[in-house]
Amino acid sequence: MSDIQFSLYVIGVIIIGYTVLGGLKAVIYTDTIQWIVLLSGLAFFGLPFALHEVGGLSGFKAALPDHFFSLTNISFIQLFNWFITIVPIWLVAMTLYQRMFASRNVKEAKRAWYIAGVFEYPIMAFIGVILGMFARVVVPGVEPEMGVPMLLKNVLPVGLTGIIVASYFSAIMSTADSCVIASSGNFVNDLMERSFLKHASEKRVMRWSMIMTLIVGAISIIIAGQFKTVLDAILYAYAFMVSGLFIPTLGAYFWEKGTSHGAFWGMILGGGTTLILLVADVEMPLGLDATFYGIVISAVVFYTLSIMTPNGPVNEAPEVLDAR
Repeated sequence: MSDIQFSLYVIGVIIIGYTVLGGLKAVIYTDTIQWIVLLSGLAFFGLPFALHEVGGLSGFKAALPDHFFSLTNISFIQLFNWFITIVPIWLVAMTLYQRMFASRNVKEAKRAWYIAGVFEYPIMAFIGVILGMFARVVVPGVEPEMGVPMLLKNVLPVGLTGIIVASYFSAIMSTADSCVIASSGNFVNDLMERSFLKHASEKRVMRWSMIMTLIVGAISIIIAGQFKTVLDAILYAYAFMVSGLFIPTLGAYFWEKGTSHGAFWGMILGGGTTLILLVADVEMPLGLDATFYGIVISAVVFYTLSIMTPNGPVNEAPEVLDAR
């Protein structure tokens, strides 16, 4: 067993442990602490120390080519690919809906959405990119995923380095625990409570939620162990999720004729198409991302089956938030 695999299993056991025992409340508390430490450490310590290490702004600019500092140094195709693979995440990510369902009312849910959006972009996005540029200067040649951790290790005092690097990787934990508990919630609420748990007590439902969280977490660790880098796993997951869920989610909001049958097969075939293209490493026409073709397939399937099966609209979702 390699050091990376051992670390994966240790982190996985910790995540599953507090998620199973504490549920969503544990996830929210740990996420809040992790992000406060992470953002504060990167903004108030990581950036200043890294800037000093490279010799200030003048040294920083002199160490990198001019195109590194240009926001237009990107092709239209690449920008389009990023747009269709990243922006829809904010519409379809189950962790975001999970937080909204846990909100007291619509006003609180909206406020949390906007605050999270600002912290994600531009604050976290630009901090990450700038630190990556510093890493290119301070630790050239290092693997991209290890650039920022290695930068922080080189420029920060020992004690502070441990805290910031731990918080940096805790961002991965915060995503993992949210996805695990959201996935188990989907199994319990959408499948089990509509079948053999239909008339079960709250205590029994809670117990099954804990069991499913444990099972989903264990499966996630096994799958994660098959990837060589975190980035590969994230890109595969995001590509499948966006290409499968984007069109059905839009249909649920804006198209009254959309049906659950069309949504289901749109998800499966759209996401499956993208996953097959990625695994087979097929060269995409026009340089477009595989996600684009998955979205197209999802749209065609969703529209066609919704027209053919007009019963059971997909947008018959109950109102779960008090609009006060």
